[in-house]
Amino acid sequence: MDNLLSITIFIPAIAAAILAIFLRGDDPEAHRNAKWVAFIASAMTFVVSLFILFDFDAGDPGFQFVEEHEWPFGVTYRVGVDGISLWMVMLTTFLMPLIIAGAWAHETRTKGYMIALLMLETLILGAFLSFDLMFFFLFAEAAIIPLLVILGLWGGDGGRASAVKLILYAVPGAVVMLIAMVVMTFDAGTTDIEALKSHQFSDGISPLWMALAFLASFAVKLPLWPLHVWIAGVQARVPMAAAIVLAALLTKIGAYGILRFVIAMFPEGAAQLAPVLMWLSVAMILYGAMVALVATDLVRLIAYAGIAHMGFVLLGMSSATPQGVDGAIFMMVSHGIVMTALMSVLVALKDRTGSTDIAAFGGVAGRMPVLAFGALIFTMAALGVPATSGFVGLFLIMIGLFQTQPVMAALALIGLAIVAAALLGVIKRVIFGPLIKQSLKELEDLDRRELGSFAVLFGVVLYLGLVPGVITESTGASVDALVLGYQDAFE
Repeated sequence: MDNLLSITIFIPAIAAAILAIFLRGDDPEAHRNAKWVAFIASAMTFVVSLFILFDFDAGDPGFQFVEEHEWPFGVTYRVGVDGISLWMVMLTTFLMPLIIAGAWAHETRTKGYMIALLMLETLILGAFLSFDLMFFFLFAEAAIIPLLVILGLWGGDGGRASAVKLILYAVPGAVVMLIAMVVMTFDAGTTDIEALKSHQFSDGISPLWMALAFLASFAVKLPLWPLHVWIAGVQARVPMAAAIVLAALLTKIGAYGILRFVIAMFPEGAAQLAPVLMWLSVAMILYGAMVALVATDLVRLIAYAGIAHMGFVLLGMSSATPQGVDGAIFMMVSHGIVMTALMSVLVALKDRTGSTDIAAFGGVAGRMPVLAFGALIFTMAALGVPATSGFVGLFLIMIGLFQTQPVMAALALIGLAIVAAALLGVIKRVIFGPLIKQSLKELEDLDRRELGSFAVLFGVVLYLGLVPGVITESTGASVDALVLGYQDAFE
């Protein structure tokens, strides 16, 4: 199939345009039609992306399915996929239909909300598939625009304040990275990522400063401690589907950017930054774990537990070992799936009770045993229990860390133990125990739509835990090529 990557990127944007131009009305039928258009478009995107997965050559470390088109004013549109970006694409296309299905109860300005979600999907996919520096920048930075729109229109009283905070954190880093990109482009005469990787930059262009310039943007998106403070407020104020996209997918642009640019393009600078990044990663894990431990709101708890897990991702990437980097990529995929699953549990509870306050629940298992079972399994996956997807990523990262940084590995495991205390504690308080509150005695278990989403997520969590080679075999060649240059920079 020609132009396979472009088709994958732009199906959601075309669906968004169809909604914007042709759908009229604000009645229940219009809301339903908007959801169906968005769901069908995201499902079609997933089906098309399967052709990429099935035809991908796992032994080729370079970009595949490459498309290059000359646009006006000397701009070249370049997209391609390698082992590092492949599973970020599959994660995005797999989760978006489930996320949109989970937003079926949304009835406020539904058309605009679905358009924003579809545009988020296009921009995220564009960031993962671009191998032109300028197009990556445009896709990655533009991804916050739909999020800002959602904050402004559906964020309530604090939405605009959270949007301003997001802008104040994101824009300076983006400007710094843009300046670095301009310097690189003038020196190399190209924005092709592969050409830039092999280019010998002038002596005045320091790898350390260039790595720092790119890190300035990606650290906010990851989000790296202490630049994380915007994310919990945003997640608490946007509708749940947008909160899931943020936690499960948008944060991956930050991690992917560090791999693709900071480490792969400036290995010498990344090697100099590695000790600092490791300490910041440990701080990110411990801080996220401790805030999750004392959280009184389920959204806040899951948000900070997710921040702690992204700290493990950064540790794995900084380890300069094949196992650590493989584990980081695997954990990004697992983190996206598990965060979606945990927040889907939260959506089911919020749709029925209107609350995310931990104190509002107790004994939910007595009325919703299927939800309780799913919540327990997904929590086990978040904690890295064997036979779940979470175990594989954590195990590989720990192997890589213990080879080079055993102290960091030990501190990270302490953070994981605190996350376990937080998540298991809330499972005990919310799911199990006596069903005392009268308002919970009329709860109904998952409906068929919710049950279908839970079953798919449950199956993938177990499948990846039992058959991890489906990911590691296709990332291996690209990771080996990346780590080889990274390790050389340490010598």
